[in-house]
Amino acid sequence: MNTSIPKASPIARLALAIALVLGLFAAGSLLAPRQAQALEVTQCTAAPNEDGGNQILGGAETRITWRGQAAEDESVTSIVLTMPEGLQFDAEGVKVTGLDDLDRVELNAQVTIPGDGTMHIDFPEPAPAGLSFLVETYGATFPAEGGTFTVSTQITDADGTVTDLGPSSEIQVAGLSKSEQISSWLEGQEWVQAWNSNRFLHMFFDPTLIVTSVPSVAQGWVTALGIVIIAFPLAIVVGFLLALLRMSKLLPLRAIASFYVNIVRGTPMFLQIYIAFFGLPLLGVNIDNFALGCIVMALNSCAYLCEIFRAGIQSINKGQFEAARSLGMTAPQTMLNVIIPQAFRNVIPTMTNELITLYKDTSLLAAVGIMETVMYAKTITAATGNITPYIVAALFYLVVTLPMTAITRRMETGSTKKTSGKKGKRSGKLSDGKGGWTPATDGTSTKLEVKQPDYF
Repeated sequence: MNTSIPKASPIARLALAIALVLGLFAAGSLLAPRQAQALEVTQCTAAPNEDGGNQILGGAETRITWRGQAAEDESVTSIVLTMPEGLQFDAEGVKVTGLDDLDRVELNAQVTIPGDGTMHIDFPEPAPAGLSFLVETYGATFPAEGGTFTVSTQITDADGTVTDLGPSSEIQVAGLSKSEQISSWLEGQEWVQAWNSNRFLHMFFDPTLIVTSVPSVAQGWVTALGIVIIAFPLAIVVGFLLALLRMSKLLPLRAIASFYVNIVRGTPMFLQIYIAFFGLPLLGVNIDNFALGCIVMALNSCAYLCEIFRAGIQSINKGQFEAARSLGMTAPQTMLNVIIPQAFRNVIPTMTNELITLYKDTSLLAAVGIMETVMYAKTITAATGNITPYIVAALFYLVVTLPMTAITRRMETGSTKKTSGKKGKRSGKLSDGKGGWTPATDGTSTKLEVKQPDYF
């Protein structure tokens, strides 16, 4: 039996030829000697110097880090860095390190700054081939107006060949704000330096940090005010409804309201915040942090307002309710038009105290990451190691609490005087026989004549 091998088609032969050529080309590329590559700049950055932030600010000291990697067969004898225009730096703040993987190599680099904006780094002996260079410039200050800056690099190898590597990646520098410019100016004042020479004053009342902290902490202050503005009206509505439920004749309604009020008032708000912010996400309920903060604050405050409203309503003399009913008013009309207005007027000072408490309690939300007053102060303190931002935060709280406390005292004093005056006036009328009942004066009748008091 004859067997024959089928001939390959023209297309198959063409594909085989192309594959053979590509294989030979790849093998040649791998076996051919590589050309030496020039040093590669792998990093050129500046360290953030913003208090409590991650921006690079002009007009304030920072650290510039430059890193370059030489080729495996490249030995460098000098590096020239053209620094950004307007950058302030000196040779004493420059540190040059050679790195061979994780090992440090002593280079004995000589750093000179001619004054033309360049930095010359010369090595007495050519650096080992393939070495990584790390140049750190401490105390460098970018122009106060900020901008976009680059660092250009030029190297000279052991053969004397000069290679210009061009500019590095861009460094974005933000301009100084007004407060930061004032802080920078204060740093140079002799009285500020004398003030900060005292450890206590520097740690708690540093003028330069006070100036820079105010704008940042003010952002958190606005957030705290926003939470109070939303949460307190909501708490008033819910608290008043709870007060009505607690005075209801229906036992289930009283039990529900009493249970809620006792639970909320009997547990710390800090615990309630943690349950809401960490418990709800576990149930798949995700709410915006600001909105959830408002809800938690309102639900806590409404329990206290419930008791305030209940006490205010029960403080109204029962005779006023009976008098209104005798005039033909229904129970809802009596409550709405007679009892509630007086109750609200009586509890305004106590409500104001609850408002102050709610405003101060917004600081607890810092524990769950809401950027309110304390959280901003905490961030700045973590960056500076100084307590001054917390003092600034305390001042922002006092700006609200002190006037409100004074207003509350004035209202309480006015309410006390008004109540005392009314009592004296009313007792005088009754003693004159103008209210209540008086006996007939004609001497012929023994009937009791009842007169309507004029204070109804």
